[in-house]
Amino acid sequence: MTFQAEFENRRVLITGALGFIGSNLARRLVELGAQVLLIDSLIPEYGGNLFNIAGLEDRVRLNISDVRDAHSMRYLVQGQDYLFNLAGQTSHMDSMQDPDTDLEINCRAQLSILEACRKYNPQIKVVFASTRQLYGKPDYLPVDEKHLRRPVDVNGINKMAGEWYHILYNNVYGLRACSLRLTNTYGPRMRVKDARQTFLGVWLRLLVEGKPFEVWEGHQLRDFTYVDDAVEAFLLAAMSEASNGEIFNLGGEPVVSLKELADLMIEVNGGGEYVTRSYPADRKRIDIGDFYADYTYIRRTLGWEPKVHLREGVRRAIEFYRANLPHYV
Repeated sequence: MTFQAEFENRRVLITGALGFIGSNLARRLVELGAQVLLIDSLIPEYGGNLFNIAGLEDRVRLNISDVRDAHSMRYLVQGQDYLFNLAGQTSHMDSMQDPDTDLEINCRAQLSILEACRKYNPQIKVVFASTRQLYGKPDYLPVDEKHLRRPVDVNGINKMAGEWYHILYNNVYGLRACSLRLTNTYGPRMRVKDARQTFLGVWLRLLVEGKPFEVWEGHQLRDFTYVDDAVEAFLLAAMSEASNGEIFNLGGEPVVSLKELADLMIEVNGGGEYVTRSYPADRKRIDIGDFYADYTYIRRTLGWEPKVHLREGVRRAIEFYRANLPHYV
């Protein structure tokens, strides 16, 4: 079945919908003819940006609401065919400095969302946005889904709990749910004014502004998923019954060192510079070293694999922020 056939005229709810991945997912679903309801708290620290849906305003419904509000969620989940659950606190540093808020958003709110679905819409299909941060420092590479989960920060622990609530509700209550463990996702509409989503946003902003950016040490290996590829994974997971109760890694090609990535970005940009420095002490404590994911399982189960090469994705991202940077700083 095609995406068009699956999602046309279906009712779709996206939490965290004005953020980076949520807004790109919303745009794709609107193209496919879905009836899309967007939920976002628009709390400044969490990445929601009304410009992310510029041009879509009359083709979606928007509800400014916080997923921590159980009464709102009870109402909003009713009648929906799909829930893409992307609302979350993404900053690893913020989670260490304010663990209670991270717990509320990434753990307790997830449980209340699932309770709302169980009680008021048990037929809904839920796809949860999880993170590679659950794994912590890898014992081996590439990291597959069987790898020990050993988070190095509060964010990783709470995201792990949120993920397993989804799997539990699938297994115990038959509420169809699955989880995608995202690696470094990048592309248009990502947060670039600080590193709350990813360091890559700060690099992109400074590059477009013509300022030097910092590469910490630079030898660490990473993989990156372009946002359009991530969106496709969410759609495939939603439409497949084979995903129910499953957890999937996403990944990207090629695996590069941070220094290689910095050099590539400068080359694609046609100029720029960076300085190499040691890891700040507060970041070093939660650094995981090299990380890249094995995405064999999602390729075998759902037929997903990354299509956008890193060089092309970087080119598209730079082009987007050259045109739109004032809306993101």
